Amino acid sequence: MGAQVVERVFPPDLRERLDRSVRLAAPPLTGPLDAPEAVAALAEAEILVTGWDCPPLTRQVLDTAPRLRAVIHAAGSVRPIVTDAVWERGLLVSSAADANAGPVVAYTLAAITFAAKGALATAAGYATAWPGFTERDGADGRTVGVIGASRIGRRVIEGLRADDAGYRVLLCDPYVDDAEAARLGVERVSLDELCRRSTIVSVHAPLLPETRGMLSAQMLALVPDGGTVINTARGALVDNEALAVECSAGRLSAYLDVTWPEPLPSGHPLLRLPNVLVTPHVAGAQGSEVRRLGVFAVEEVERLVSGAELRGGTGRGDMARVA
Repeated sequence: MGAQVVERVFPPDLRERLDRSVRLAAPPLTGPLDAPEAVAALAEAEILVTGWDCPPLTRQVLDTAPRLRAVIHAAGSVRPIVTDAVWERGLLVSSAADANAGPVVAYTLAAITFAAKGALATAAGYATAWPGFTERDGADGRTVGVIGASRIGRRVIEGLRADDAGYRVLLCDPYVDDAEAARLGVERVSLDELCRRSTIVSVHAPLLPETRGMLSAQMLALVPDGGTVINTARGALVDNEALAVECSAGRLSAYLDVTWPEPLPSGHPLLRLPNVLVTPHVAGAQGSEVRRLGVFAVEEVERLVSGAELRGGTGRGDMARVA
């Protein structure tokens, strides 16, 4: 992590709490892992607390950390840092993805509410024409398609199921069977059926070779006229050029916190269309919220040293399903 990030994620009170659980081998490392101070710290480290912008834990890095037994990631996805060497060493890995999920869920549910009420379209016409009573949209009885029963996807489903609007929720996830879908209170469907039946499509799948571009031009064409696409997962899951065509025609709207590439080039249609809201990857923990990640990581270290089960434990087999 950069020095400024460390100060926000691990303010002094959390660092003091961490220091009471374990002996800190070094001040926060903010440079490359082959720097002399990093090599010296890794030689002693049994627990490594990582975060955004941490370099990958390659075999070469791990060779300098013979005592290391656990990696506690004070951020969401561990994909950027975990390599095969981590699993081959048998290291415990934990992620603060649960702590990061809360803000994403809140953002997504807000976007779904805005989409259900046609907020972008009405905002675009605010100065010239207010919608008449019979032209106004509402949320009640809407069908929402959730792609991916991830940590975030499941909590979005919970929020929708608890809402008075009585949303109908469809789910596309190859790892969820009919029995689990019934427990979640959703209908399990294929991707094409989800697109065909949902007026709001919310993306929560991991980015894998087989999911890249899964919301293709063909799938987007199935979404009913007036539908909305919400993406808070990974930008490359959606064919943004095909989405731009649909939104330029006024057929679909979109709320995008992630894009591919990120950021989009200046002048890209998705940045100037009135029926598209693009935000700069802010759905996850931001500002005052990032302390949650530090709290989660400190509590995880406390659980580890006390012999308790890790809350954010992540195994090699989970990598096919995490973002």
